[in-house]
Amino acid sequence: MSVQKGFFRVCLGIIALLLIVYLTAKISFIFHPLLTIFNILIVPFMLAGFCYYLLRPIVNAMVRRRLNKVFSILLIYVLVAAILGLFVAVVWPTLQTQVENFVKGAPDLIESFQRQLDRLQDNRMLSSFVDKDTDVSAKLSEYLNDAITAASNYVSNIVSIVTNFFIIIATVPIILYYMLKESDHIPTSILHVIPRRYRKDGKDVLADIDSALSGFIVGRVIITCLLAIMLYVGFLIIGLPYSLLLAIAAFFLNIIPYIGQFLGAIPTIIVAFTVSPTMVFWVVVVTLIAQQIEGNVLSPSIYGRRLDIHPLTTIVLLLVAGEIAGFLGIILAIPAYMVVKIIVVRVYRLFLAEKVEELVD
Repeated sequence: MSVQKGFFRVCLGIIALLLIVYLTAKISFIFHPLLTIFNILIVPFMLAGFCYYLLRPIVNAMVRRRLNKVFSILLIYVLVAAILGLFVAVVWPTLQTQVENFVKGAPDLIESFQRQLDRLQDNRMLSSFVDKDTDVSAKLSEYLNDAITAASNYVSNIVSIVTNFFIIIATVPIILYYMLKESDHIPTSILHVIPRRYRKDGKDVLADIDSALSGFIVGRVIITCLLAIMLYVGFLIIGLPYSLLLAIAAFFLNIIPYIGQFLGAIPTIIVAFTVSPTMVFWVVVVTLIAQQIEGNVLSPSIYGRRLDIHPLTTIVLLLVAGEIAGFLGIILAIPAYMVVKIIVVRVYRLFLAEKVEELVD
């Protein structure tokens, strides 16, 4: 009898949930203004959140040395501005030149790619594995042409993109300042919303979320920075064109766990192939060495342990998030999953674990 009651309650809960979803879909126009506000705020808050976890340990270290918190934050802002100024003075001219050369030399890059493919098809050993009736080089060149055209258009329009989002991006330092300044009061403000009897569990959940996000963001940024530096040095040694541009692209792509290292290797291999197959070999060697150092030396030392997420789960999350929200979804997928997982596990232990055990018994 108790099993029937439990099953009946579960069915009622599912029906109620479906009814809520149905009614929400009918009045979706009410949520359009909220969705617009969310889309405007998500980028600056995301950037501020990433910077918050990167800079908070430095602020806390300065406060422990009995420096005023506001003074510490402003001093960090000055140091960050100095680093950005140094980047603009030292790195930006080279990067700008490589970006301009990449945009202007895109047609030559495609022609070089076509020539290398034709040479491979003329090779007797490789031609035996390829059907002569299929023009592989034409198809691959067409795909590469579309990809480079899209990349060139994106790079060409980057100035207008930055200009359009300048007001939004300019709010990041302001949001970040208050996040760093009020970091001790944020958990308390959230806990006031939670009923008093669940505040201890809420405090534990917030601590777990904070620890997970801090470890992931700080560790991932440090690792990808070091990996990009190793790749850049390796690319310079082997004489790969657009070495700085490719290293920076690898930095952003390697922020994505597991599949980022493969995505980051694709542009470098394509550019290397336009030079010669030998250059492809050396690029693969440099990439493998850098990734082995990252996986076996840097990650265990910085993370302390691997991410508690199965690789298959990560791939599914990235595919779904990328389809829904593009690159922004890919960046936010893993942190959002970590937060939701912590909350769901805690809620299950509080409200559902005992009921499930009773139903099983």
